[in-house]
Amino acid sequence: MKEFELKYGCNPNQKPSKIYMRDGSELPITILSGRPGYINFLDAFNSWQLVKELKAALGMPAATSFKHVSPTSAAVGIPLPEKLKKACFVDDIEGLDESPLACAFARARGTDRMCSFGDWIALSEVCDVTTAKLIQREVSDGVIAPGYEPEALEILKSKRKGNYNIVQIDPDYIPEAQETKQVFGITFEQGRNNFEINEALLSNLVTENKELPSEAKRDLIIALITLKYTQSNSVCYAVDGQAIGVGAGQQSRIHCTRLAGGKADTWQLRQHDKVLNLPFLPTLKRPDRDNVIDGYINQNEEDVTADGNWQKYFTVQPAPFTREEQRAYLDTIDGVALGSDAFFPFSDNIERAKKSGVKYIAEPGGSIRDDAVIECCDKYGIAMAFTGMRLFHH
Repeated sequence: MKEFELKYGCNPNQKPSKIYMRDGSELPITILSGRPGYINFLDAFNSWQLVKELKAALGMPAATSFKHVSPTSAAVGIPLPEKLKKACFVDDIEGLDESPLACAFARARGTDRMCSFGDWIALSEVCDVTTAKLIQREVSDGVIAPGYEPEALEILKSKRKGNYNIVQIDPDYIPEAQETKQVFGITFEQGRNNFEINEALLSNLVTENKELPSEAKRDLIIALITLKYTQSNSVCYAVDGQAIGVGAGQQSRIHCTRLAGGKADTWQLRQHDKVLNLPFLPTLKRPDRDNVIDGYINQNEEDVTADGNWQKYFTVQPAPFTREEQRAYLDTIDGVALGSDAFFPFSDNIERAKKSGVKYIAEPGGSIRDDAVIECCDKYGIAMAFTGMRLFHH
């Protein structure tokens, strides 16, 4: 297949639309089911690069959940603790621990379940049956992987009445060194960002604390590779082999740090016993539970525990989850890693990161206020590495 005609571009009025190889060669993909669209393919090709790089950097199966050309999370195949299984709604899956790929997907999809609603999924490995069963019951637009076990493929084909988007990519495909795109009829050209993110990037520790355990290095690498494929400005919190909060596309760095930190806090609080034991109505669907949990923790659009509201969601009225309880729980969190795609211009980012249990940071450095940022890290005993490499993505 040398080209594939799309229904339309970013929006229905943008026609005609297609994908093709500029040099006339075959596309490195096979569409096994469905008819992916323009944005689907943007998500597919960006997400595939992310999981391929994670696998290469850490030697572990990887998965990511993408929405609007940015990851909601990315993770590697580490078994989930029981509380996290329950928080991710995967505690009923038999054989989960025996599939590292399924563990990676459960972590990635379970990190920010609200933002992952209707996502695009990328898998670094051939999709197995356990992973396919997890994908089957989630609201998702499609998946890209280097292959699919026959039974797994049949499970995925059953989604959306047989119209679920399933793409197989050639894992050996290497794109051209130069890439181009057009904006307003003007062609931009640049070399692809082939910069390799690995442990060597974390060797320049500029703080008093120069302890960087292997788990912290792993989590920082996950954060940085995630940022490489996140719309800038961007900041990523990571722990236990997964990205737990991604702040994308904000004009101000502190807004990125706050946004990602809020998501990371929500991920932590979802594992609190008060949240895990919410008495949901058995008829409440998974996406509705996600919305209610977010409302219960963040107390946003409505008070889900109030009289007249709780009856729509719960069998009995739950006690509110107070700000004081939440803060006390979050104050016990430590060992979180934080990556930034560009330097922190002010120490306020470190102050906000500390509130979410950050102990390790990787950022390019190079700000005229680096000394103030380092001093703030030293105040809290945070270890920070200057990578010297910006990771903007647009």
